[in-house]
Amino acid sequence: MRNLILVGPMGAGKSTIGRLLAKELRLPFKDSDKEIEHRTGADIPWIFDREGEHGFRDREQAVICELCEEDGVVLATGGGAVMRAENRQALHAGGRVIYLHASVDQQLGRTARDRNRPLLRTPNPGNVLRELLEIRDPLYREIADVIIETDERPPRMVVQEILERLQELPPR
Repeated sequence: MRNLILVGPMGAGKSTIGRLLAKELRLPFKDSDKEIEHRTGADIPWIFDREGEHGFRDREQAVICELCEEDGVVLATGGGAVMRAENRQALHAGGRVIYLHASVDQQLGRTARDRNRPLLRTPNPGNVLRELLEIRDPLYREIADVIIETDERPPRMVVQEILERLQELPPR
C-alpha cells in the first residue's frame, strides 16, 4: 500500500479527518506542518517571521518529499503545499491524493480563532482565503484522485465517504 495524502485549503479539516482516517485504517498519521515544527523546534508563524514564506516553503518541500517516500501513512499537508511543482509531483507519486474542498465561509468559521495561520494575519482574512482558493483550487484538482466536499459535514461522515470512494478507484 502507498500513502493516503490529504490536500486542501486551511480549515478544510485535513488534520482532523486525517487522524480519524488513520485510526480507522490502523495506519500512522503524519502532518507535514507538525513535522516541520518538530524538526525546527519552532512554530509555523515564527518560521514565517524569521525566514519568510519562501524559507518555510523550502522546509515544507524537503519534509513532503521525505514523507511521500514512506509507505502506509496518512499524510495531511499544509494548504500551500501544492504551490510548488516539485511538491505536486511528490504528492501524486506518493500515494492516493484526496482533495478536501471547503468553501471560504467554512474556512473562515474553522480558522477564526486560530493564531497559527500566518497568511490570515490581515484585516480581511476572507479576501485572502478567496484569493488563495482561486489560485490553489486548480492545483489541488490537478493531483487529486478523489475530491470530497467537507462543508457542514461531520468528520466521520467525510472519512466514510473517503473509504467508499477509494474502493471505487482503479489500481495505479
